[in-house]
Amino acid sequence: MDNKDAEKLFFIPFNTGGHWLLLAINPIREIVYYLDSLGNDWTTYPDMKVLIDTVLQAFRAQRDIQTSRRGANSITWIKVACPQQRNQIDCGYFMLRFMRDTLDLGRLKIPTDYFDEFKCAFYTKDQVDEIKEEWCQFMIELNVCS
Repeated sequence: MDNKDAEKLFFIPFNTGGHWLLLAINPIREIVYYLDSLGNDWTTYPDMKVLIDTVLQAFRAQRDIQTSRRGANSITWIKVACPQQRNQIDCGYFMLRFMRDTLDLGRLKIPTDYFDEFKCAFYTKDQVDEIKEEWCQFMIELNVCS
């Protein structure tokens, strides 16, 4: 990665063992955007935070980036106030919707109160159904079911 990669987000769909959430990471700036449709804080999943922090520290070491002692723990985690699910089964669809919303807007930063264009407390049934249909179409095009 070159310095031109400083303005890129890498999406990591993360399964905590029974729940999907989305991490959008800018590894150069060491920013982790945390989007959880259940509204949990990342401290709910300490193993996830340790894993991602370790990966970013290894990335930093590989790039031979020097940091001060204070800067060694300079990874910034940002909890994004994203739409919340109303049941215990739609987390995967919400995670996909968060990713799609970010990609559709072409933004390189995610506001802590989510995007004005998609801001709402909850997605409607139609919005969730829309992402379900897109996912099904994607899987059909991959011939996964053949």
